[in-house]
Formats: sequence, structure tokens, C-alpha cells
Amino acid sequence: MITLTDKGAAKAREYLESQGIDTAAAGLRVGVRGGGCSGFQYHLAFDEPHEDDRVFESHGLRLLVEPEAFEYVDGSQIDYIDALTGAGFKVENPNVVAACGCGSSFRVAGQESCSPV
Repeated sequence: MITLTDKGAAKAREYLESQGIDTAAAGLRVGVRGGGCSGFQYHLAFDEPHEDDRVFESHGLRLLVEPEAFEYVDGSQIDYIDALTGAGFKVENPNVVAACGCGSSFRVAGQESCSPV
């Protein structure tokens, strides 16, 4: 399961509505891609559901997860951070065993090398 914090949900809803996107038809896609110094990087995008997606609901918004990415992000919570160093969505992932210093890539247990998902 994947969830949004209150602030994460508010920012996602704000963006979807500002683009004229119906929140009943679209959601926040959560995926991972091979890359970065630790092996994987998060891929977040607003999208419509695909047939094979795992779909979760949090704060009235859909979270769409590609089947291949689910094992890497299961249990994650998505927040929105607004700090002096920048603003954006941040994934709190309990599966992470190592991350790079800048926080843009991660590694999960049993995943010693970079393999694209």
C-alpha cells in the first residue's frame, strides 16, 4: 500500500485541478527507474490508470503503481516538502537500505546492482 500525507495530497490535488484534470479520472503515478548513484530513482507523474496498475486511494486521490515497481515502493508515504533547498514531492520508503547523499536515488535490500524497472 502507498499513501499520501495531508500536504502531499493537497499539492497533488492543487496541481491536478490547476491543469483542469479530473481527479476522479487521473492520479499520481509512482514508479522507479534504474539510475542514480544508488541504483534506482523515483519516477512520479500525473497520469490516467493503465489496465495492469495497482491502484490505491489516499485522501481521495488515486495512486497508480506499475506492477514491476510495487515491490520497491510498497509501504511508502509521499509527502510534499517546501524548503530553502527546493520544493517537491518526497517519498518516505521503508524498503530503502541505502541512498545517495543528495537523496535522489536509492537501493533496496537484495538489489546490489542497477537493473532498470
